Amino acid sequence: MRVEAFDFDLPNERIALRPARPRDAARMLVVEGRAMRDMGVRDLPSLLRAGDCLVFNDTRVIPAQLEGRRGDAKIGATLHKRIDLRRWQAFVRNAKRLRAGERVDFGAGVAAVAEERLADGSFVLAFAGDEPVEVLLERAGTMPLPPYIAGKRPADAEDRRDYQTMFAREDGAVAAPTAALHFTPELLAALEAAGVRRETLTLHVGAGTFLPVKADDTDDHVMHAEWGRIEHDTAARLNAVRTSGGRLIAVGTTSLRLLESAAGEDGVIGPFAGDTSIFITPGYRFRAIDGLMTNFHLPRSTLFMLVSALMGLETMQAAYRHAIESDYRFYSYGDASLLLPG
Repeated sequence: MRVEAFDFDLPNERIALRPARPRDAARMLVVEGRAMRDMGVRDLPSLLRAGDCLVFNDTRVIPAQLEGRRGDAKIGATLHKRIDLRRWQAFVRNAKRLRAGERVDFGAGVAAVAEERLADGSFVLAFAGDEPVEVLLERAGTMPLPPYIAGKRPADAEDRRDYQTMFAREDGAVAAPTAALHFTPELLAALEAAGVRRETLTLHVGAGTFLPVKADDTDDHVMHAEWGRIEHDTAARLNAVRTSGGRLIAVGTTSLRLLESAAGEDGVIGPFAGDTSIFITPGYRFRAIDGLMTNFHLPRSTLFMLVSALMGLETMQAAYRHAIESDYRFYSYGDASLLLPG
């Protein structure tokens, strides 16, 4: 499909720079089939059925944004994907001033050598010393806010809390699974009282999630890879939900992408551990999920393509027009949508 089909105009003032407080006070646009309703995140228990299961991503965002120097040159790096204990793939700003073999000093006793430049323009950074890289990042790194927020204000102490979900447990993400930012202990208690179950899996979200689609046709886009895991027992419980008539509702596109990667043609979810670069566009047949809770996404993005595949392009274009006209807040710190194909 032509990428321009997934374009839309978003007024700058619709981009949220801070989350709703409390988190579950956010608005939620419910799209069921082609019908739309303006609701709130706190309405979720009444919108789901007893026996349904929400599937969360328990990845934890690390302070993966680094600012350093190579000689007189300022070098910025956003870690994208772990390669091994001391090496990470990273997207580099001012990359024309950095060559393979050169060392970048990020301050606070943290330095890395640019081992090689990869075909996509990113670098492999090998960190010096013996301390775990996560310890180094706590000293020298900042939270990697999305560019549409970072371009308007710097990350601060509030983002250390705000840009982390209550499920965060497994270090490794450089972007938050933002749909889960809306959840609070009170909302989880209400969901449990309504008979709604929950499960967690792990997908370490990479910085590639913010990369624009530069190709003119979706067939020519190369999707970034991210590492994920679904435990054997978790997969068995997820399958049991559907066998008993419940629905699997992915909380966030990251959970959805991993579930679909782990499902066979028969819809049975298996254990999974490894990279996934699944790219979901209209025409894709969903196998593992029955619905999706997600925030509002960038125009021409792989994530808007994904929700269009789930609900239909015309339906999502209409939903986004309604959201813009109704002053919904967009992107990572914005409002939510609940998408139920029907």
